[in-house]
Amino acid sequence: MTKAIVYKFGGASVKDAAAIKNLSNILFNRLRSPMVIVVSAIGKTTNALEEILRLKYEEEDFYSNFTNVRKNHLAICEELFEEGDLVFGMVENIFLQLARVLEGKLTKENYDEYYDQVVGFGELLSSKIIQAYLCHCQQYCIWQDARDFIRTDGNFRFAKVDWDKTTKLCQQNLVPVLKQLPVVTQGFVGSTKDGKPTTLGREGSDFSAAIFASSLGAGTVTIWKDVPGVLNADPKRFEDTVKFDQLDYKEAAEMTFYGASVIHPRTIKPLANANIPLHVKSFVQPDEQGTVIGDFGASKVSMPTVVVKDRQVLVTFEVTDFTFINESHMHQVYAELDRLKLRANLIQSSAITISICTDREMFKLEQLLAEMRPVFNVRYNENLQLITVKNYDEKIKSRFLAQSDVLLEQTTRSTFQVVRRAKEA
Repeated sequence: MTKAIVYKFGGASVKDAAAIKNLSNILFNRLRSPMVIVVSAIGKTTNALEEILRLKYEEEDFYSNFTNVRKNHLAICEELFEEGDLVFGMVENIFLQLARVLEGKLTKENYDEYYDQVVGFGELLSSKIIQAYLCHCQQYCIWQDARDFIRTDGNFRFAKVDWDKTTKLCQQNLVPVLKQLPVVTQGFVGSTKDGKPTTLGREGSDFSAAIFASSLGAGTVTIWKDVPGVLNADPKRFEDTVKFDQLDYKEAAEMTFYGASVIHPRTIKPLANANIPLHVKSFVQPDEQGTVIGDFGASKVSMPTVVVKDRQVLVTFEVTDFTFINESHMHQVYAELDRLKLRANLIQSSAITISICTDREMFKLEQLLAEMRPVFNVRYNENLQLITVKNYDEKIKSRFLAQSDVLLEQTTRSTFQVVRRAKEA
């Protein structure tokens, strides 16, 4: 069989009916078999479902929020399909399923598992609607449930892939389908061996595309974005950004580690291991070159690259006696971060303190503080930004250090980071 190609369309590229029509136009001369089309939830649906979960947990009324999500999807269908199309009944049925799930009990103890049951409905809806619309346009393809192929552990919200089982399922059950028709499927989701739904981490649809590509031995992966490719900074925050025509896997992996939102951080490794090129292209200008990420080890990136992470928390742990920070203290902090599934985006130690910068996650900060206060004196700041500059020069370093709201800074040979109070750059 010819090598498969994998396309991934994110939330911005399927945000409304016009965007879905544009997706169809992109595929008009590109759709072929074998091809896997991975789609994210429509627009801000994931955020909306997370807000429903928050309201439910706080025992507030979430019915109007639920109704708005349902109305938005039906309104998109009304623009794409004729009255009476079977897609309307299908969408209503999915919302009935979601309503039944939302009748369940939500507690702090089962929050992560409950989250995965609810939030994956966003991708289920978008993939079903898009597959139906493509067939409506005589771009024939078949819908397949990603949860039937991507097998994971039970680490809810941050599930780890069982690569051997996933590859076996894709080779045995997905390849025969791809020989007949292109496949549309969900990003972001998987399932455990006993069928419980899982998710792969926020914005995990890029990773889904890489999982399918690796498991199928695909030829290429293309991620369609609202930017012309991988840029050296977010154009919504900074002026005069520059596009990379190509990036080595290693450089791209480092950018994603520090929080570059253009690619999910877990995407690069499986592609690099299989030497599968990753193209990042604009769905606004689909014929433009974009950026290709591959094995370009000889090329050295020298221009400064700026990455901004919002919703950060800076937590400082101080020893309670006159001992100095040692390996046991570091182990205590890292063990608790691992237990809570929190990642240290930056860590810095002094003689008597350990400071970490991490994402603000529901419940997590409170649990971290409760666990560590018997051991350390703890203080923290919320609503912060972490700014990372790779390949920095003194001019850009001075620019950020000159600001009065910097709480912490750290410099290595190639990377400069500051934690500051949140504001627009």
